[in-house]
Amino acid sequence: MRRVGAIATWTSAALLLLTACGGGAAGDADSAGGPVKVGVLTSLSGAAAAHYADTESGVKARFAAYKAAGGKCAARGFDVVMADDQSTPQGALTAAQRLVQQENVYAVLPVSTYFYGAGQYAGTQAASTPFLGGAFDGGEQWFDPKYGNLFPAMSGTDYDRAATTLGTYWKKLGGSKVAVVAYNTPSSAKAAEGAAVSAEHAGLGRGYVNERIPFGSSDVGPIVLGIKKSGADVLYAPVIPETGFALATGLRRAGVKMKSILLATGYGADLLKSPPTLKVAQGVGFMTSYAPVETDTKATAAWSAALKRYAKSASGIPSFSQAVGWISADLLLHGLEKAGCTASRKQLMAALRTDNSWTAGGLFPQPADFAHKGTYSVGGPGDCTFVSVLKGAKFVPDPAAAPACGEQISGVKVSVK
Repeated sequence: MRRVGAIATWTSAALLLLTACGGGAAGDADSAGGPVKVGVLTSLSGAAAAHYADTESGVKARFAAYKAAGGKCAARGFDVVMADDQSTPQGALTAAQRLVQQENVYAVLPVSTYFYGAGQYAGTQAASTPFLGGAFDGGEQWFDPKYGNLFPAMSGTDYDRAATTLGTYWKKLGGSKVAVVAYNTPSSAKAAEGAAVSAEHAGLGRGYVNERIPFGSSDVGPIVLGIKKSGADVLYAPVIPETGFALATGLRRAGVKMKSILLATGYGADLLKSPPTLKVAQGVGFMTSYAPVETDTKATAAWSAALKRYAKSASGIPSFSQAVGWISADLLLHGLEKAGCTASRKQLMAALRTDNSWTAGGLFPQPADFAHKGTYSVGGPGDCTFVSVLKGAKFVPDPAAAPACGEQISGVKVSVK
């Protein structure tokens, strides 16, 4: 849903030439004769780096799988250039400027919590370069009609709006009062507030609300006490897993029985590798706007197999950043196939802007509608969420959210006080 792509949570800098096919002018991003030069903007250093460690492998795995499958435009090849946002908004701006002005990339794939710091630059001075990325950073640029070169590749989160999705889901579980906990970043805070609005729209009460905690904080004692006193029985926390698990542990120790604890990130193989984490995360629900591999569809089975082969993933379960990297690269490939393998950047953007057929290879329940900037068809990736609950050493898809879909709540503008 539109609140799903909540926050940023998740290193290496290298160049990858997946295939080489002829020369082409190295400084010409629109050159049809050589590999497509793709910039990837993510956190390679700073507070968020650990949570974005798999971005590069996700992007490269998608290009490698495309080549192996003999994709329509595979013969061109793809060069991947990594850029570090340093886990800051200013760092995101500097990284975007380097990719556009110095590297002269064909397109930029932002996989970053802090991309909002580069949003205005991307949509104005860099307007001739396509930006295709996660759109979970809280930046208004993704939905500003003036910025026609930005395409949400995952979740399409418009943080000024709320959807019915989470409220309806919690109602099904018998929830009566919601608690939300978020960081003091635009994406996290507004995602939490949107969830609270959704809960109220479904008839749940508003319990504990804290949308200003420091990024990465694990000092949750006062928060747990506040949740307990409020009487909340469902919790949404668009925070990194470490903070979310601290909350779950604290509530358990305080004797608070929750009908649902939802985290915006955390689904992935990394969690399953850590016995201590497995213990504290039992019963926690993890949200994804894409189908988790445990749904065992044709699309997820192919995805899992590709991650094992091309990203050296032992389990085939993607981490958050790996998933966003893969899906962002998939959107670029989709655009190239629509526009033509030798399409200019302008032609690529024109083809995508009139497209409403992309489902990330079947990973989304409904197609994204780029023909209407800032909106998706009802049930599209922006208004749907899958929930996977950790049980034992497995993620188990929740039948009540496989996926849970909703629609925008009309007349509501989300604001954080």
